[in-house]
Amino acid sequence: MAAKEFEPGYLKLLREGKLKERVELLKERLSSCDLCPHECGVNRLKGEKGFCRVLDKPLVSSYGPHFGEERPLVGYGGSGTIFFTYCNMACVYCQNWEISHLGSGEETTTEELARMMLALQARGCHNINFVTPTHQIAFIVEAVLLAAERGLHLPLVYNCGGYEKVETLQILDGIIDIYMPDFKYWDEKIALKLSKVPRYPQVARAAIKEMHRQVGDLELDEEFIARRGLIIRHLVLPGGLAGTKEILRWIAREISPNTYVNIMDQYYPCGDAWKYPPLDRRITKEEYEEALLAAKEAGLKRLDDRVEQRLLWLSF
Repeated sequence: MAAKEFEPGYLKLLREGKLKERVELLKERLSSCDLCPHECGVNRLKGEKGFCRVLDKPLVSSYGPHFGEERPLVGYGGSGTIFFTYCNMACVYCQNWEISHLGSGEETTTEELARMMLALQARGCHNINFVTPTHQIAFIVEAVLLAAERGLHLPLVYNCGGYEKVETLQILDGIIDIYMPDFKYWDEKIALKLSKVPRYPQVARAAIKEMHRQVGDLELDEEFIARRGLIIRHLVLPGGLAGTKEILRWIAREISPNTYVNIMDQYYPCGDAWKYPPLDRRITKEEYEEALLAAKEAGLKRLDDRVEQRLLWLSF
């Protein structure tokens, strides 16, 4: 797909007058919030806080070009990341603890959020990358509407923890161009203990299937920059806590062997991880290599470049 031929889906919805309708659908859900699988039922418009602790305005920690994301997102201009404060998961080892648990960030407006998107576009970023968007998606889509009316034309990346509600994702159909969920756990008891999320594996599997239905496998332009599709991240945890082999097999079998997967080795103890051995240590070289071999055995054909290089080295 040539870059000049690409048009993000939200521009079509804008022309058809449907983007504003999606904004209203999402904002209506805030009065008895059920945007995510927690379904807290609180009235965020009247000061009631649920699991995520966010009310009726966006909370942003930071924004700017990011060069540490997957290569198809980074390209040569960087991924235009906006880090949202708080989260709908409570991972005891979160590497962004100050943001997700302690609420580091500032309350802003949808107008200012739209300005951030346009500023990232002006700086040459290849996409707008919403980091931890789930609980603030109503504000995000309203800001996309405002930014699109002022010339935003970059693909949108939904960078989340995988704990997503299918009904909310369906409202995003045609708005989000690139979904990038984590698939964190295969065992629901481990997920509940370490991230405070009930039924995580079942919820994540359903959500990822819906994401893939909407956008398909990852598509790149002639410069190998992502335009549309699904990227799945999986963080290898110490002691096999994540259920890596099962997750990789499921992706290959139930989503697509051509799914772009990033198997991450950067786990290190943060937050309260020291209270939950073996999370009090980094993963070993052998644990990561086992994960790479599991991906190969599962038949996954599109791994992140850095993962491919490690796997190639292992084959010698």
